Amino acid sequence: MYRVILVDDERLIIRGLSTVIPWETLNCQVVGTAYDGLKGLSLIRELQPDMVLTDIRMPNMDGLTMLAAIRSEFPRIQTTVLTAYRDFDYAREALTLGVFRYLLKPSNLEELKEAVRGMAARLGETEPTPEEAAENTAEQNAGSHIVRAALSYMREHCCEPHLSLQEVADHVYVSQWHLSKLLNREKGQSYFDLLGTMRIEEAKQMLADPASRVQEVAEAAGYSDVAHFSRSFKKITGMTPGEYRRRNPDRT
Repeated sequence: MYRVILVDDERLIIRGLSTVIPWETLNCQVVGTAYDGLKGLSLIRELQPDMVLTDIRMPNMDGLTMLAAIRSEFPRIQTTVLTAYRDFDYAREALTLGVFRYLLKPSNLEELKEAVRGMAARLGETEPTPEEAAENTAEQNAGSHIVRAALSYMREHCCEPHLSLQEVADHVYVSQWHLSKLLNREKGQSYFDLLGTMRIEEAKQMLADPASRVQEVAEAAGYSDVAHFSRSFKKITGMTPGEYRRRNPDRT
């Protein structure tokens, strides 16, 4: 029996999917339901199902990043989207992230059954197929999507002194271990090295103001003390903050 999780913020939809689809005759069993994306992801991590049927337009949820998280962290899971969101570009992007079907509400029973059968067939394949090659590409696309979203969030918040890997991972819906792996694979650097570089780039801009003191710049860039800031600045730029100012007078 294939294990299925249903995720939708409309309880009526969950109830309908649970009762209308003949799960047993499709060799499937609904093992969990969730009414928002974050709880759905928590349930997916806990139960590690074979299939997920999910909406992607739920409160406080970036649907595409959620789909990328599922594909990147759990590449074996087959996902079908069931949504009222009618946007071709959005649907196309979802499919590049490994979604098996993108169905629009209201979907009829035959469409839903066909999607479940298709996901089951893909799960049952034992020999490499063109579809599996496409899945590998989708997994890479998903990883790249996660990294772009993580880097964007890091740039926006890099000067916050307590920005953690866990916070960034939570924002892109993956575990911190998985995000660390993706950052190393895609960028060839650790989270802390990337964060440090972003902070120093911000500090360079602040040093352009000759009235700003180095200690003020250090604090504004997210460093708890000026000594740590100076060491990091020299490690990344090869010079101290003061030397940087003197060598770049055109920036001041």
